[in-house]
Amino acid sequence: MPINKQTLKEDGFTGFRTFAALEINRIPQKPGIFAVLPPEGFKPQFLAKSTAGIFKKKDPSLREAALATEWVEGAEVLYLGKAGPGSKGNRGLRRQIQEFVDFGKGKPPGHWDGRLIWQLADAKSLVIAWKELPAEELNQAEAKYHAEFRELHGRLPFANLVHARAKGV
Repeated sequence: MPINKQTLKEDGFTGFRTFAALEINRIPQKPGIFAVLPPEGFKPQFLAKSTAGIFKKKDPSLREAALATEWVEGAEVLYLGKAGPGSKGNRGLRRQIQEFVDFGKGKPPGHWDGRLIWQLADAKSLVIAWKELPAEELNQAEAKYHAEFRELHGRLPFANLVHARAKGV
């Protein structure tokens, strides 16, 4: 089965807002997973330099050829990530997505997962959706989506550079 807006909605994802129209306070504070999708008719154009922040003194930009190699033609999901509760229980989807958006605006991140999103021209038109999940289900859910995507496309989504694995598997 394809992974797209319809199947994500059927699986309980909500939101489906462009980054430009995202109201951060409407995102739940609970743990969960999130997906970044292209708008209908999206054609990738790569920026020479990423808008993302510098991470550990490393520029997140890749060359256009490397970005083109990562692009998954026909895929309706560009990135699948997770938002855990954090060690103090104060993270969750709202904070993770806010940090992801801030990263795209050039702020230094705590990590640089999904960094290729911020080298796409018109990244503000991309759509983000999320699904609340108990913390103990996050790793399994993320790994399941990565595995299903790989089965369909032979590789991970464009901005996922590392395959998630369920702990203990």
